Amino acid sequence: MMKVCRADGAAYSVINLGRVTRVALMVTPQGRGDFRLQAEESLRTIHDTLAQQPVPQTVTFQTVFLKDANDQAVCDEILAAHYGAQLPVTTYLYQPPCDGAALAIEAWAIGGDSVRFERPDPNVLQVTYDDLTWTYCGGINPRNLTGGVYAQSLDAFEQMKSRLARAGVAFDHVMRTWLVLGGITELEGKLERYMELNRARTDFYQDMQFGSHHVMPGVKKNVYPASTGIGMNGLNLAVSCMALDTPRKDVFLLPLENPQQTPVYYYEACYSPKSPKFVRAMAGLIGDYVTIWVSGTASIVQSKTLHVGDARKQTEQTIDNIECLIAPDNLAQHGAPGAGAKLSDLAKVRVYVKRPEDYAVCREVCERRFGNVPAVYIIADVCRSDLLVEIEGVAFVKRASKS
Repeated sequence: MMKVCRADGAAYSVINLGRVTRVALMVTPQGRGDFRLQAEESLRTIHDTLAQQPVPQTVTFQTVFLKDANDQAVCDEILAAHYGAQLPVTTYLYQPPCDGAALAIEAWAIGGDSVRFERPDPNVLQVTYDDLTWTYCGGINPRNLTGGVYAQSLDAFEQMKSRLARAGVAFDHVMRTWLVLGGITELEGKLERYMELNRARTDFYQDMQFGSHHVMPGVKKNVYPASTGIGMNGLNLAVSCMALDTPRKDVFLLPLENPQQTPVYYYEACYSPKSPKFVRAMAGLIGDYVTIWVSGTASIVQSKTLHVGDARKQTEQTIDNIECLIAPDNLAQHGAPGAGAKLSDLAKVRVYVKRPEDYAVCREVCERRFGNVPAVYIIADVCRSDLLVEIEGVAFVKRASKS
């Protein structure tokens, strides 16, 4: 169902989902010239990689990790010239690649005879096939940076809701979000900035019934989108999301929790007066196929940070948590036997490293545990001051036949 490949400057997964094929690319330039040269090299790598695929591919959703925020304007120009009217949904994050490159790109592409595309709003793309409509929305920043994080976050959520509405999608169809906040652990008044983001998210999500259209029967736990809340340079906020709509009766959403971890929405007030509202992962069971979107995961057991100060042990614990979360036994406990995954089923991972000096040991652990899974390593602050590493990913498997 999935194969992992490598080329100069790129690692990518090709996922066969029957009548469609997805490609997940992690691209870092090999050269170290000026920004324009590195960006153009990265786009050539994406183009050449996709041109080799037997099914023509269209890039739909990409994240650009920038070493220097001042390079965004040049990057906009280069992307516009490269993609033209087919520009994918693009989110810029001011998170330097660990290897010193000026940028890195995570890109998703899809191809197949039945695939159709619509662009109903700037930085919104809808992909439809097999009676499934995926809506990607990104590149959203607060319109006013003079207010605090709470007001900025509400504004970003409202923008996301409005853009989705113009595409005909209700916000309660969102199943995955990314919330990237500059100065995430810095104080704003008496609270950390991440706590203020959580306060805004809690208030915005109030009374929303996420997944109500397709949540798996029997699910009694809270349903929220899977999510990553992570830091970046500066003090801005960038948000993006993915939503699913379908009339099909064989599509189910299953929120996943790790039996070794307290659900974050039950966290004690010491971690955030209004707890984070997301699930550890969201599984999408679509016919014979299963996709598991793993939220940002760290070295936490129950609700406590483990291995304070030790990047190696924190990386190991983080991967242990992901392995437990997506495991067949855990999916079976959640009511979906035969739907679990292994670490090798991950199509890609993002690895956020807080301290540059921990990059080498963190990468060594990840490569030993994940094997050939495509990865990007970036410098970013994590949502707790004692956390050094955070990892997110997405796994694809074909569901085992029922016995």
